[in-house]
Amino acid sequence: MSAWLADLDWMDLGQAILDTLGMVAGSLVLSVMVGLPVGIALFLTAPGRLYARPSAHAALAFVVNVLRSAPFVILLILMIPLTRALVGTSLGVRGAIPPLVAGAAPFLARLVETALAEVDPGVIEAGRAMGATPRQIVTRFLLPEALPAILAGVTVTAVALVSYSAMAGVVGAGGLGDLAIRFGYQRFQTDVMVVTVVLLVILVQLLQAAGDRLVARVRHR
Repeated sequence: MSAWLADLDWMDLGQAILDTLGMVAGSLVLSVMVGLPVGIALFLTAPGRLYARPSAHAALAFVVNVLRSAPFVILLILMIPLTRALVGTSLGVRGAIPPLVAGAAPFLARLVETALAEVDPGVIEAGRAMGATPRQIVTRFLLPEALPAILAGVTVTAVALVSYSAMAGVVGAGGLGDLAIRFGYQRFQTDVMVVTVVLLVILVQLLQAAGDRLVARVRHR
């Protein structure tokens, strides 16, 4: 086994793991901060909703759909000038976070919109019957009811970010994807490629298990 892993630099591997965790954690927090309010806005401004604004909804939905439809690798390259303007570099963990957020936030926004749309309309009617304002209906009725589905959406987004972070290695973002490309692919070091893939699979499994447990806990309250 040690001979088969002879090409593996454990220091590089450890740094790559930390870089991947940093990219996923940082971009997930920012994606939630952006995607959650955008998803709520998409739901509320749709025709027939509390704050129905068909033109605003159409414009917001168009932007979300454009970002969602762009392949992430293409988005990475297109955003290089903007990323440099925002964070000063397009390389490393810091340079990967803006495109990661741009790719994940619209994805999460649609999941949030779907979660809110699946709430029983009777919940809104109950809020209105109790004299709640539209804001109170959103914060005290809609969001608590949709919380398990929203958390499930955040879990799906976190798993997608692991995949996105690996693709970010194409432009030198660091992390396990960068390690796999530079050593596993370009230098034909199969052991490095296999180890990085295994570690990515383990990370996905841990994120999914943690998310499922959180959703189950919230759902049973």
